[in-house]
Amino acid sequence: MTRTLRRAPGYLFLAVSAILSVFPLYFMVVSATNTTQDVLSSRMLPGGNLVANFLALVASQDVASAMWYSTVNAVATTVLALAVCSIAGYGFEVFHSRGKDRLMSVLLLAMMIPFAATMIPLFQMFANMELVNTTPAVILPAIATPFLVLLFRQASRSFPHEILEAARIDGLSELSIFARIFLPTMRSTYAAAAVITFMAAWNNFLWPKVILVNNAYQTMPMLISNLRAGYVTDYGVLMLAVLLASLPTMVIFLILQRSFAEGITGAIK
Repeated sequence: MTRTLRRAPGYLFLAVSAILSVFPLYFMVVSATNTTQDVLSSRMLPGGNLVANFLALVASQDVASAMWYSTVNAVATTVLALAVCSIAGYGFEVFHSRGKDRLMSVLLLAMMIPFAATMIPLFQMFANMELVNTTPAVILPAIATPFLVLLFRQASRSFPHEILEAARIDGLSELSIFARIFLPTMRSTYAAAAVITFMAAWNNFLWPKVILVNNAYQTMPMLISNLRAGYVTDYGVLMLAVLLASLPTMVIFLILQRSFAEGITGAIK
């Protein structure tokens, strides 16, 4: 009994933290079923306006197209980023040298540069290549990030180098070693990197807004921004759009949450 009482404050703190964390999600779901007046009055109970909000949303915005372009951008960015950054992180650690350590330090310093400082040069570069308003222009700047390279480099440190030497003695090429030995053992790290990259690519707003000058290629964050661009905002419709935009990232995280935790802790070790 005494042990339970000692733990009671901790359980209470965790319960309050859980409620505070879940409440925004609950309010978003409830608001998607209510009218604007109900949302502004902070109604906490579900309403009967879900179908009306959905019809109003699809009537004013091309939701299917926005979901499609968001999916294409997020999936392509995730696949390419995992391929590029995992190979880079593997190379930094397996083929270790002082020069690579200095280069890694430069990459880490690049993480401190805000994206707004590089946005204009990026736009000029893609404009010179005639890639403005194209999908590659959205994807390419995100396929090599210092954070993912560092994540895979840290994960590679726990990989036994004796296996590499044995594989080389057996005649395997470096590409075969990476694909057949390294990659299968780093599934949790790939899962963690996939969750981080997919969520960042899906929620990316500023760069697509700048480089995609045509609303025909708009993503879900751009669509949500357009819903607030008028003189009057229908908050029931807005909350429904936010809910639809949140579903893919929630599904991805729920599927990979265990591997995500293992990958992050493994990289830290």
